[in-house]
Amino acid sequence: MNGAVPTTIIVAGLALAGYALLMTALNRRMGAGLLAGLGVLEILLLVLVGIIVARLVGGPRPAGLATLIGYLIAMPLVPVIAGFWGALERSRWGPAVIAVAGLVAAVLMVRLHEIWPAIHV
Repeated sequence: MNGAVPTTIIVAGLALAGYALLMTALNRRMGAGLLAGLGVLEILLLVLVGIIVARLVGGPRPAGLATLIGYLIAMPLVPVIAGFWGALERSRWGPAVIAVAGLVAAVLMVRLHEIWPAIHV
């Protein structure tokens, strides 16, 4: 990983996933702590999308531009959808949805840099 923002997203996603799995194991419902973690993850993802868009406007475009745009659209939607789904799920599986969202965010960052190492975020 070659940037502070993607590394922070990976760490935040994994920390959120760990906390959410703990809440799942303790049979707790989704609470304010998980929502705050999702909010932080969402802000970090939006910052990354902004940085990448700014680099695309002023510089060269990667070979798979359409796929990159798909990633840029999908990444910020993951925490939002997980937040709604987790809030609607009133059992212990609500936090499990949040754990999956944290893991997905971390994996998307690694995958983003595998596919487009030239973006140097």
